[in-house]
Amino acid sequence: MELRHLVDLENVETEKIMNILTMAGAIMRNPSYYSDSCHAKVMATLFYEPSTRTRMSFEAAMLRLGGSVIGFNDPQNSSVSKGESLKDTITMVSNYADIIAMRHYMEGAAKAAAMFSRVPVINAGDGGHLHPTQTLTDLFTLIETKGRLDGLTIGLCGDLKYGRTVHSLIKTMSRFKNNKFVLISTPELNVPDYIKSFMDKHGCEYKQAASLESEIGGLDVLYMTRIQRERFKSEEDYNRQKGVFILDSEKMKKAKSDMKVLHPLPRVDEITYDVDDDERAMYFKQSEYGLYARMSLILHILENGDKRLDRRPQPNTEKCCGNLKCITHFEHYLPKIEIDGKCGYCESKLL
Repeated sequence: MELRHLVDLENVETEKIMNILTMAGAIMRNPSYYSDSCHAKVMATLFYEPSTRTRMSFEAAMLRLGGSVIGFNDPQNSSVSKGESLKDTITMVSNYADIIAMRHYMEGAAKAAAMFSRVPVINAGDGGHLHPTQTLTDLFTLIETKGRLDGLTIGLCGDLKYGRTVHSLIKTMSRFKNNKFVLISTPELNVPDYIKSFMDKHGCEYKQAASLESEIGGLDVLYMTRIQRERFKSEEDYNRQKGVFILDSEKMKKAKSDMKVLHPLPRVDEITYDVDDDERAMYFKQSEYGLYARMSLILHILENGDKRLDRRPQPNTEKCCGNLKCITHFEHYLPKIEIDGKCGYCESKLL
């Protein structure tokens, strides 16, 4: 199966994911061998939302592969500020680049971009929906630090409602045998229903918990997330949730000696600085692993050469998405699509 876009890892075969991770390891151990692999190739990084690690790692990945980078890191510095639609931006950029990495604040934006792009699109995060390349980073980190992707008890702590990295990680790790999830959050920030439905459908064992301290001792992996101020409707709502879960050295004393702490970063106050010196803290190493994972992904997507895509999406429903943060509420020309009874863009309920 050709990997033409990466919108959601759910649509990528497990064998292909493992091939990407295997190559990431090869690149990490012998980077000079791959240093000219993308000669004369151009990546466009379109970041409608602030980013440090993801944007810089994509750009560094392409440059280290011998390619070049164009794009923007603030939509106000582009024609988007003049009212240009996502469709027009993507269609135009498709003429200049061989591959596009896009982050957008609207959920389902990556799916919409892939519909109109003539070159491959990589989802670098779409609102609070998904972040598949962070998941590749997480998987590569687990392989390098735990030696396996199965038989793990994984605690996910913090913002599980808006945490797109959490959603992507759960969906992908559910493929591997005997993984269990401990969902540690406040009731207001628990995982969305579509993620619970996904776990139920795949027979994945999980439990919900309200205390990090009581659960940390049984975990093989602790995936911490920040409470995302930008996802809340008001400062008051944010203030009620921030600071509820904090990982510190005292809690780490209760954890297994080989437990690994991951975090997609940036952190705010959810991990104290004294944890950084603990050998089980993997989050800064994790960001380095992301470089190699993205280098491998770029090579896998571009292996099909210069073949251009030509897609004409067709609507298959008249229903509207019930998620007001869905891209369909802002880009009104998009065809209405239903997949398995849910919005084809953001997986939310249809009305």
